[in-house]
Amino acid sequence: MIKPHGSDVLNPLFVRDEKQRNVLIKEAELLPSVMISSAAAANAVMLGSGYFNPLPGYMNLEDALQVAENMQTSGGLFWPVPILNLLDSAEGLSESGRLALRDPNVEGNPVLAIQEIDAIETMTENQKTRITEKVFGTLDPEHPGVGAFLSQGRVVVSGPIQVLNFSYFKADFGETFRTAYQIRQKIETAGWEKVVAFQTRNPMHRAHEELCKMAKEAVGADGILIHMLLGKLKAGDIPADVRDASIRKMVELYFPPNTVLITGYGFDMLYAGPREAVLHAIFRQNCGCTHLIVGRDHAGVGSYYGPFDAQKIFRDQVPPGALGIDIFEADHTAWSKKLNRVVMMNSVSDHSKEDWVFLSGTKVREMLSNGESLPEEFSRPEVAEILGQYYRSLAGA
Repeated sequence: MIKPHGSDVLNPLFVRDEKQRNVLIKEAELLPSVMISSAAAANAVMLGSGYFNPLPGYMNLEDALQVAENMQTSGGLFWPVPILNLLDSAEGLSESGRLALRDPNVEGNPVLAIQEIDAIETMTENQKTRITEKVFGTLDPEHPGVGAFLSQGRVVVSGPIQVLNFSYFKADFGETFRTAYQIRQKIETAGWEKVVAFQTRNPMHRAHEELCKMAKEAVGADGILIHMLLGKLKAGDIPADVRDASIRKMVELYFPPNTVLITGYGFDMLYAGPREAVLHAIFRQNCGCTHLIVGRDHAGVGSYYGPFDAQKIFRDQVPPGALGIDIFEADHTAWSKKLNRVVMMNSVSDHSKEDWVFLSGTKVREMLSNGESLPEEFSRPEVAEILGQYYRSLAGA
């Protein structure tokens, strides 16, 4: 199986020994505690799950700046996005102490993790601006990732963490949420050597379905990991439980048995386009995948990024050998009326706009809300029905 990023073995930061975990939970009651941001909580879940291997915890200011500028830590580890615990204030905190991190997303705000404080530093406005610009490629506060990052404080609390639970993800998505460690176990048990990963924050339509099948065949993969984001999204995106149900129905009916793992991960979407695509590659490598599908507008939002910038970054900015995972570059896929099937648009040269079945996201939502059927060339009817039920429930609310 492919090695994790930056180490020979995966090192998830969740305390798996129940006895040790219970001791730490009791200790946390006596420690100073802070309510962390949703972004920092998601980082803790990803660290606990092994997705952010080999990071031992939250980065310090120097590492964050180096990662933003050069995509590597001050120690030379290749990494595309700062992993931070940003607070509004350092009041009551002392360096070299231990800190209980409280979860903002769970009722009662239980302790999510315990952090060893290595340093407490204050990021200047200029430094925060620079990080924002380099990671997101824009300073526009209307960009959802930029808005979320700028809303966090400037106090950088760095140091290793011990993760005590997986926030709301395990309780709310028990059938779907899996750690990188668990996925590696599944892949090993299945005997898969080559695995292609598909990232999604949306329901999957015919084009996505066929893209997964095309990629599997092209790279000679044994299986596919359909890996959906379960954390916070921007307003208007479809909730994770609806996406989950529609994807499971599609796989059940239209993929050969025992060729797909349907799982999810606990992270808040950054919408950081190219930089987030590289992060996606790292944590799919940590899952044991050998290939990641990177398509048009991967991890993007609006018109902040070029349609294939997320592919270009791997060619132009990722140093050779920095990653163990390979990228499957995919063009936009759509139903060809001429060929009567889904194809990558760059694979045919004799098509005009009228030869394709296109539906905008707005048009899809409008049709579903009105109880209209989506064209079978665009969406499997069983998937459309699940999505239609959701949109009709919104209309009736």
